Amino acid sequence: MTKFQRLARLAAVSAASLALGLTAVSAADPIKIGSVLAVTGPASFLGDPEDKTLKMYVDKINEEGGVLGRPLELIVYDSGGDANKARTFATRLIEDDEVVAIVGGATTGTTMAMVPLVEDAEIPFISLGGAVVIIDPVKEWVFKTPHTDRMACQKIFEDMKANGYTKIGMISGTGGFGKSMRQQCLDVIGDYGIEVVADETYGPSDADMTPQLTKIKNADGVQAVVNPGFGQGPAIVTRNYRQLGIEVPLYQSHGVASKSFIELAGDSANGVRLPAAALLVADKLPDNDPQKAVVVDYKTMYEDQTGEDVSTFGGHAYDGLMILVEAIKKAGSDDPAAIRDAIEATTGFVGTGGEVNMSADDHLGLDVSAFKMLEIQDGDWTIVGGN
Repeated sequence: MTKFQRLARLAAVSAASLALGLTAVSAADPIKIGSVLAVTGPASFLGDPEDKTLKMYVDKINEEGGVLGRPLELIVYDSGGDANKARTFATRLIEDDEVVAIVGGATTGTTMAMVPLVEDAEIPFISLGGAVVIIDPVKEWVFKTPHTDRMACQKIFEDMKANGYTKIGMISGTGGFGKSMRQQCLDVIGDYGIEVVADETYGPSDADMTPQLTKIKNADGVQAVVNPGFGQGPAIVTRNYRQLGIEVPLYQSHGVASKSFIELAGDSANGVRLPAAALLVADKLPDNDPQKAVVVDYKTMYEDQTGEDVSTFGGHAYDGLMILVEAIKKAGSDDPAAIRDAIEATTGFVGTGGEVNMSADDHLGLDVSAFKMLEIQDGDWTIVGGN
């Protein structure tokens, strides 16, 4: 639906309501929200838990009476991680399904394909993608819940600096997320007195990163290595890293913050450090941590209903849905503009990713302190560093 058609529809509804003395929408009419996720395909480790989370919590919300006394209707399309499909499905959600908001876009690439459409249609969009470009510069109708790649770089470099590392190697994926995080790391690394002395990349279909890692191993003075990337690439990097006997610490991104990475990397994952949300260490948080109740409740419900280990990616969907629901309640209507304004005014929301405080200048509302520095030990997550 175009902006003109939407305005015409709203005008017609308002006129009919005034003439007949009736509310524009009956209490039984659902509030339609949409999602485009990579439920299948190479990014399914992101989209699948997001899809399950959204459906699980929409059902729960409806069982408890819905929102504003109306049920939520969730419409999900599977992009398979393909940006062109994401664009097509976003158009369908806006024009055919007439959703009032969208929570989704599992990856940076699919999200950025959808952004021009939601901006033009003036539909609030809460992305589940990782890169900072999604919300920087600020886009009026676009928000996101995951920590940014820039924040991940900062958290990693904080830990490296605390351990006295001044020269590092970098091996990055060339996909949207890996490319973006590599650049973000290069942009902020100077703030920490750290120098990149070896800088290698790999493609999304590469099955062996031994040549690149050998160059890093032989570089002069490398004290640690960071791998911006997500999906199977970082698991291959980790296995090759151990096979080459590289002894300096290996840091991964928050893009591998799920048990599927540990399963893919096997024993090679032990010793890997990465920034991640508190959700992965819910049971290890102190009782006075304000996030503990939220992450324990989500983890328990997700694992009980799916039989699968929780991941931070499903947590991003939980946060996005709950921020949207609270915004609809605050707006008191399903008007997209009112919902957008209420999302932007979100403060003090404690989710799986941290405490969210948005503003007109910040459509994420998290800072570096929302990250925990984790290390994989004996196939499980442990909290390390100052955090």
